[in-house]
Amino acid sequence: MSDSPPLSSIDQYLTAATRANTQRSYASAIRHFEVEWGGHLPATTDSVARYLADYAEQHAINTLRQRLAALARWHIEQGFADPTRTPLVRKVLKGIRALHPSVEKQAVPLQLTELGAAADWLDTAAARAELHGDTVRRMQHRRDRALMLLGFWQGFRADELTRLRIEHIDLRPGEGLTGFLPRSKTDRDNNGRTFKIPALSRWCPVAAIQAWIATSERAEGPLFVGINRWGTLGTAPLDVDSIVPILRRAFAQTGLSQADAYSGHSLRRGFASWANANGWDIKSLMAYVGWRKVDTAMRYVDASVPFMLPAKATSSSPQPAVTAALPAPDNMATISYAELIVQFALSSYTRSARRRAKARQLIEEACLARHRAQREDADGYRFHLRILDDADLEEVIATVLDDMYRIADNNACYLEATIREKKGDRRWE
Repeated sequence: MSDSPPLSSIDQYLTAATRANTQRSYASAIRHFEVEWGGHLPATTDSVARYLADYAEQHAINTLRQRLAALARWHIEQGFADPTRTPLVRKVLKGIRALHPSVEKQAVPLQLTELGAAADWLDTAAARAELHGDTVRRMQHRRDRALMLLGFWQGFRADELTRLRIEHIDLRPGEGLTGFLPRSKTDRDNNGRTFKIPALSRWCPVAAIQAWIATSERAEGPLFVGINRWGTLGTAPLDVDSIVPILRRAFAQTGLSQADAYSGHSLRRGFASWANANGWDIKSLMAYVGWRKVDTAMRYVDASVPFMLPAKATSSSPQPAVTAALPAPDNMATISYAELIVQFALSSYTRSARRRAKARQLIEEACLARHRAQREDADGYRFHLRILDDADLEEVIATVLDDMYRIADNNACYLEATIREKKGDRRWE
């Protein structure tokens, strides 16, 4: 039997089991609780509830949830009872969500025409730099163009772009590429996934990657690295925080308006909107990009273009920039949906028709539209919903009802709401 590994070896694997970003985020949350707020660990249920109440107006609900997750992790790892999963803490969090609603900020989606304009500018600028012997600018423009096109056409997150390696990419010029992503945000077991992209006739990520690798004269290592002022390539991958400045610089150089409004998620959201408008169904999009939940995918898609309907061609529609359709993943399991009927009634405490109309509009836009609600009556108080029928169905419905009641209460209205299966016995109120 071999000797046991030293403790330091065990520690490095334990550390690797938790992502670096998560470690930093949790450590910051613990410091905030202990140092800035003055809390004591192990914490009590009352102290956690008071902590939430003290920061309810300062932080978004997602920030508070992240702080709770950090506190929960600390207590579990130290062998203490978790004070964050008690009825008191859950009720306080629910009350904060009701009294301090927040609108989720979404990245501005990058449109295909804007992607093309930036890609064309970078290509021209790289050729001009090569003509003038400007090695640094030539390398920067080739790298930035490859990063932008690959990020868009594969719907990558910024952190995923930094994890790609040259030796994990199989390039077939004129045909396509096959790559391997070692891990991603939703890949909790670090299994990685293989992705494929065909060669396109215009704004092609395959040709852009080929040009960048040839320019960098490397056969292995991180795909996207830093370039210093003398044209020396770094050995470490680009820092994730550098992706957004690189994109915004390219957009500004191209002359796109409001270049600073774009972020790393603009590539991902832009591709999702493009795929939606070109007739992709949600199942194919989820499998291609790597989303596990329909709700996650829907947050990235332009709600004005419904899923499951073919895109309507118009004379003003831009011509496709590809010679072959991007591949839809194979062997995908059939997604089961719960067909539901939502019926509600609103009455104003103050008999204000304006407040009642506002509450009704917000319920439709904030609660029902995200689930592709279809009105089933002339008055607009009865809707048909399709929600992914999985283990989270009860939680999703509870959230819908909770948001509906919160909106009604914020607009001084009394709400009666019922959700039931269209063909079944389940019912929620």
